[in-house]
Parts: sequence; C-alpha cells; structure tokens
Amino acid sequence: MSVLDDIIAGVREDLAPRVAALPLEKLRDDAGAAPAPRDAHAALSGNGSGITLIAEVKRRSPSKGQLADIVDPAALAARYETGGAAVVSVLTEQRRFDGSLADLDAVRAAVELPVLRKDFTVDEYQIWEARAHGADLILLIVAALTDDELRRFLDLTHELGMNALVETHTRDEVERAVAVGARIIGINVRNLKTLDIDRSVFGPLATGIPEGTLIVAESGVRDVADVGRFASDGADAILVGEALVRHNNPEDTIAAFLDAGRTARLALQDQPTA
Repeated sequence: MSVLDDIIAGVREDLAPRVAALPLEKLRDDAGAAPAPRDAHAALSGNGSGITLIAEVKRRSPSKGQLADIVDPAALAARYETGGAAVVSVLTEQRRFDGSLADLDAVRAAVELPVLRKDFTVDEYQIWEARAHGADLILLIVAALTDDELRRFLDLTHELGMNALVETHTRDEVERAVAVGARIIGINVRNLKTLDIDRSVFGPLATGIPEGTLIVAESGVRDVADVGRFASDGADAILVGEALVRHNNPEDTIAAFLDAGRTARLALQDQPTA
C-alpha cells in the first residue's frame, strides 16, 4: 500500500462518523446558509506582474513529522493576510496533519482572503462539508480519483460557487486534469505515493497545461531560489507551508517570496524573442 492509499483509507474511516452524525440532506442546508464563496481564481490570478502565494496553516506532515505548534490558526492566518498572501490554505486532515474543520472555521472568520480546505477529497460529502464550513477552494488530487469522480467532483464544486485546485504529479495526471476542464492546476513536486520530492518535474509538466489555466507549484518551496525557479518555469502561484510555519516572521518570508517571483517574471519578459 502506498502512502497515499494509507492516508485515503484513514480519511474514509474518519469521514464515516461525521456522515452518521450529520446526514447529507442537513449538510446541504448548512452549505446553503454559509457565507457566499470568495473568488479564489481571481485572487490567484494577481495582476500579471509576478506570482501569487497560497499560505498554509500546517502543523505536521507525513514526511517531516511535527512542523509547528500552531495554537491559534486564526492569528497565523491573519499574519499571512498582512504579509500579502492571496489565499490561505488550512489542513483539515487529522491523522497525518493534525488538522480539523475547527481550524477551517477559525481561519475563515479571521481573514477576508479566500480559504482553501486542504484535504483528501474522496467523497461528495466532503465538498458539501467544505462549503458548509466556508471554504472557497478545495483540493482534488487526480491520483486519488477516477476520471468520473474527478469530473463529478469538479462540477459540484463549481455548482456550489467554489473553485478547485486540481493536483497533479505526472504527465498523465496533467492530461486528465486538462480533459475535465480544470481552471486551476497544481503540480505537486512531491510524489504522494512515496513522499519523495523532485523539483525538476515541474517545468516539463507546466508546458503541457493550456494557456489561460492557472498553474500552482506545490511542495518543495524552501527559499527564494526555489520560488524563482518555479516562477521562471511557468508557475502563476506557489503553495507554501513548511517554510512559513517554521519561520518566526512569516510576513517577511511571504514578501521575499513574492519579490523573487516578480523578479523572475520580469527577467522572462526582458528576454529577447527569437
């Protein structure tokens, strides 16, 4: 069993008691009563002069273990907003990441930015659940879904007024994401089946994504050099967790990363055309 398979098995086990406690019909009512979704696609599009940043509230990970003791996720999210993040991502998976829907609620109430529910979506229930808790953006991992699930889940996400970050890691997964009409495609340089990181996969995969689709570089962002490389290779946005939660001043880190992305994009514009 791969790491991804093991995580998904745990997600399904943890989902069952939530479904039993709150039937889908009632959850749909809660979703309808939630605040209107914010436009994450527009937020990530930026102004075209650089890149945008998704800042993540992340306590731990399967690959690194404990990252930070985040007692107040709302306060951290507010600092992300002050620093210039475009979207705040909140891990809600509990077994491997120590996340919760309570974290999502707290962050949604604390910031004006769009909020991403970062979890392993394997059931329609979780999409309604995300909307009921105020999420504006959800994660759909191509490797975890069939083509039919991917299409149905993406359609439901859009019907609810949200956007989806459709995550890929291979050329086949990029092609599948493009085929269902994903508007925001993430390229995760971490292989979720092994947890290995290979930053070199980003550039070649980005070239297979149609113009007009937002491209997000996920995982592996350690410093400004990584940001510059991803921006030069076509990233419109980067998703950053560890490098922010381990830093005493995430505002400065965000500013430095955005500046590196802007510099890389300007350098591309200045290159002579053939």
